[in-house]
Amino acid sequence: MRWRYVLYVVGILVLFLGLSMTLPLLVGLIYRDQSVYSLLWSIGITVGSGGVLALICRSEGTEYISQREGMAVVAFGWSAIGLFGALPFYIGGEFPSFTDAFFESVSGFTTTGSSVLTDIEAVSKGLLFWRSLIQWLGGMGIIVLSLAILPFLGVGGMQLYKAEVPSPVPDKLKPRIRDTAMILWKVYALFSAAEVVLLMFGGMSLFDALCHAFTTMPTGGFSTQNASIAQFNSLYFDIIIIIFMLLAGINFSLHYQMLRGRPLALWRDSECRFFLAGVLVLTVAVTADTWLWGIYESIWTALRYGSFQVISILTTTGYATYDYEQWPAMSQIILLLCMFLGASAGSTGGGMKCLRIMLCIKYCYKELFSLIHPHAVTHVKINGKSVPEDVMRSVLGFLALYVLLFAACSVILAGMGVDFVTSFGAVAATIGNIGPGFGTVGPVENFAHIPATGKWLLIWCMLLGRLEVYTVIILLVPEFWRK
Repeated sequence: MRWRYVLYVVGILVLFLGLSMTLPLLVGLIYRDQSVYSLLWSIGITVGSGGVLALICRSEGTEYISQREGMAVVAFGWSAIGLFGALPFYIGGEFPSFTDAFFESVSGFTTTGSSVLTDIEAVSKGLLFWRSLIQWLGGMGIIVLSLAILPFLGVGGMQLYKAEVPSPVPDKLKPRIRDTAMILWKVYALFSAAEVVLLMFGGMSLFDALCHAFTTMPTGGFSTQNASIAQFNSLYFDIIIIIFMLLAGINFSLHYQMLRGRPLALWRDSECRFFLAGVLVLTVAVTADTWLWGIYESIWTALRYGSFQVISILTTTGYATYDYEQWPAMSQIILLLCMFLGASAGSTGGGMKCLRIMLCIKYCYKELFSLIHPHAVTHVKINGKSVPEDVMRSVLGFLALYVLLFAACSVILAGMGVDFVTSFGAVAATIGNIGPGFGTVGPVENFAHIPATGKWLLIWCMLLGRLEVYTVIILLVPEFWRK
C-alpha cells in the first residue's frame, strides 16, 4: 500500500473541494448574507490543507493504482470531503456542534438528505446553496468528477471508479475511464440544467430552482423549505420533480445510449423494466390503499401524493409532499420496503439496487429449479447474458452484509435510548441514503434529537450506503492493512 500516494490523491480532492466553495461564496456575495465570512475561512482552510497534503506527498509515483489503494483513496477521500465540507456550516454558527455540522455535510455528500436543521429557511442563502451543491457533487461522485477533469487520475483510475460508482458491475462506456467519467457527468449536468429551466418556467425562483435541481438529480432531497416540496403545493412542480427523480433512478449509461439515438435502450434493459414495473405496481398499491381508507377524497389526489412519495423513497430522494406516517399501515410498509429496494445500479439512487434484487430472485429460482431437476445445468442471466460466478458471489455477499449491518446498527442505536421504530427507521433511512425515516425521524421531523454517538453511527451508515458497503467495511478487515 503506497500511503503517500493515497494521501496525495486525498489532498488533491480536498483542494478541489475548497475551490468548489467559491460558488456558494458568490451566492453569499450576491445576497450579501453572513455566509461570506464562514465560506472565506472555509476556502482558506480547505485549499491550504489540501494543497499542503498534496505537496508533501507528491514525491510518490502515479503509476497503476491497485484495488486496495483505490478503496483506500475512496474511503479516506470521502471521509476527508465530509470533514472539510462541514466547515462552512460549523464556522457559520448554523449548528451547535461540529458533530451536527459533520452529520449535515456527510448527509449531503452521500445524497442521504437526513438533516439536523430545525429551521431551514432561517439559514443564509450561501450556506443553503452549499448544502445543495454538495449533494450535486456527491450524486455522480466527486471522485468520478475528478477522474473526468484531472488527467493524472486516469492512470489506474478504474479502481477508483469501481470503488465509488454505485453498481455491482460498473459500466465502462469508453476504453478510457476518463472519457466514461466525462460522459456520465455531461448527461448528469444536462438533466440538471433541464430541470432548472422547467422549474423556473413554473414560477420557481432561480435560487430555488438551482437548489432543487441540485438535490433532485443526485436523489438527495435537501430542500430550501422547512416543509420540503409540500411548501410549494404545486401539481406542476410535483410532476416535474417526479419525472427527474425517475430519470435519476435509472442507469445513466442507458440515458447516454438514448441520447445517442437509441430510444429503446431503456426498454431493452431488464433492470430498467423491473424498476419501472416496481414503480407502477407500488404506486397503484399505495394510491388504492390511501384512497380506500379515506385519506384522500379523490383518487386523483391519492395518485398525486402516492406516486410522488413512492418514487421519492424508491429512488432514495427523500422529498416529501405529505406526512406518510399518517397513511394506513400497508402504505407505510410499502414505503419501508422501497427504502431497501432502491433505484437502478449505475443511477444516483441508493438502497440495495434493483439489479441485485433481480439477481437474488433469479438465483433463488435457479436453486428451486435445481431441486426439481438436479442434473440440469442452469445459469443466472441478465439481458440474455450469463452472470459470472464472482459477480453473483459479490451480490449475495453484499445483500448479506447489508442486512447484517442494518440489524446491528439498529440494535446499537436502540441501545443508546432511541425507541424501536425510530432506530429501525433511522438506520434504514441512512444506510439506504433515503433521508426521512419513521418514528421521530419521519418526514415532518429531523435527526437533531438523536444522541451525538448515535449521529456518528448514522454518519458511518451513510458512508456504508453511498460507497456500497465493501469500500467502507474492508477497512475493518485486518488483512487489508497487512503488506
